[in-house]
Amino acid sequence: MDGSPLDWRPTGIELAVLVSGLTSMGLEILAGRLLAPEFGSSLYTWGSVIGVFLAALSLGYYRGGRRAREATRSRLATLLLWSAGYVAFLLLVGDLVLRATGSLPVPARFAPLFPVTILFGPPVYLLGFISPYAAELSDRETPGAASGHVYALGTVGSIAGAFLTTFLLVPSLSVSTVGLLFGGVLVAASAGLSLPSLSRERLARIGVVLLVLVGVVLTGPLGAAVTGETVYRTQTPYQSLAVVDSDGVRTLYLDGQPHSAMDVDDPDRHVFDYTAYFHLPLLMSEDVDRVLFVGGGGFTGPKHFARMGMTVDVAEIDPVVVRTAEEYFGVEESANLDVHTVGGRQFLQETDRTYDLIVLDAYKRDKVPFQLTTVEFMRLVADRLDEDGILLANVISAPGGPASKFYRAEYHTMAQVFPQVYAFPTSATGLVQNIELVATKDDTRITEAELRRRAATREVGANLSRAVGFYRTDVPTDDVPVLRDGRAPVEQLLDPMAGKAYVVEGANGTTSTSGSVRVERRRGVRSPTLAA
Repeated sequence: MDGSPLDWRPTGIELAVLVSGLTSMGLEILAGRLLAPEFGSSLYTWGSVIGVFLAALSLGYYRGGRRAREATRSRLATLLLWSAGYVAFLLLVGDLVLRATGSLPVPARFAPLFPVTILFGPPVYLLGFISPYAAELSDRETPGAASGHVYALGTVGSIAGAFLTTFLLVPSLSVSTVGLLFGGVLVAASAGLSLPSLSRERLARIGVVLLVLVGVVLTGPLGAAVTGETVYRTQTPYQSLAVVDSDGVRTLYLDGQPHSAMDVDDPDRHVFDYTAYFHLPLLMSEDVDRVLFVGGGGFTGPKHFARMGMTVDVAEIDPVVVRTAEEYFGVEESANLDVHTVGGRQFLQETDRTYDLIVLDAYKRDKVPFQLTTVEFMRLVADRLDEDGILLANVISAPGGPASKFYRAEYHTMAQVFPQVYAFPTSATGLVQNIELVATKDDTRITEAELRRRAATREVGANLSRAVGFYRTDVPTDDVPVLRDGRAPVEQLLDPMAGKAYVVEGANGTTSTSGSVRVERRRGVRSPTLAA
């Protein structure tokens, strides 16, 4: 680079390198968002994304280096246009590919490898050709200077793509719109390299790619459907979000998964039976006035407790979820209900308040924030509870068998801090379901018979006779670890649940069962929810 860096004006070839770095990194972040509704955002999903992208780029670098003597501006332009065309393809058929690969009979931890490879491997492989081709076409005096210059430019583009996609595009735009922007940038770079001699044939190809890109954004991808009427959809800094109405029930979807449900005509009704279990601690203590919910979602639990006259704090990390709950789920802050847009552990570390009850409702089936599962976190919770305070954790697991490992590990971890821990499955089946863990600082064990008596005589805002019937005392923990900040293998414990049937009991006595955890996620409002 001659002269001052401020005087540098990038050539068309240098712009192509910058664009390839920007789009490859941007697509990598976008891949995580695209896969989340079907495969979650677990360690395995992101490991698959990173590994496939690195492999595709490496293969592209290698093949591009072998064929670099054939490099021309026209071939660079063609590579960029082909990459843009494949971006249009993945936006068009991505949902179909995700569903097809989501039902493959492979271990869940490896399942994301297939859609990432199919959808993102080819365009990233093609983008890998750009740097060695650009080095061959560089006017630098030595191969070392040429390659160093090119890979520096590519890295700068990748840095720009990472920050731009993470902090601006994904929080503001839909996945398809972000894909349209990346495809458009690739098309523009291809057209720029083809100037001034842009042939009719290339112009026609550019037109076709742009037409498909714009068409996908306007009409939606093939096979994408959520049962009911979508009344709101957006991307947040943490997840994709949609509000869907169907059969009088309004459902909040986060990353494609139903997360809360509200009867539009009767907002006080528990659409799903397990949300009534949040009242179980009221059978164990008559002195519950101050409540903290870690995780808000559609605020079913917080709204019920606030209406009962309790003072309720909610720590919900996603501000868009809070705004959505206010606009579409009837949440209003008041003297009884105070919402804090902060992570649950951070809130507990920073607050000097104490509570009679803390409800931990921030777990997903496939993505559990490990920092909210550990013994260190449980000690923090205990410190923020009054002397007779109670913790309730809404866990997604099976009550027995290999798919019960996470629930039993969490039970084992809570028992390291709390004198008594109770387990209440929400279904008589042995399938994956919501299991409510209740931990008390009081070391006196309350029997099932006593809970039945209290359920029959005490007004707690919900009928808990059925819930008490699921009282469990035989929770084996010999084969599961205590979860710690230094080692909390949450993904490994959740892995046996993948592909298992998942059941949720409706408050009206109905039962909804899905054949597979992954398949169930796209089955409309009657699918199980994960957070109230």
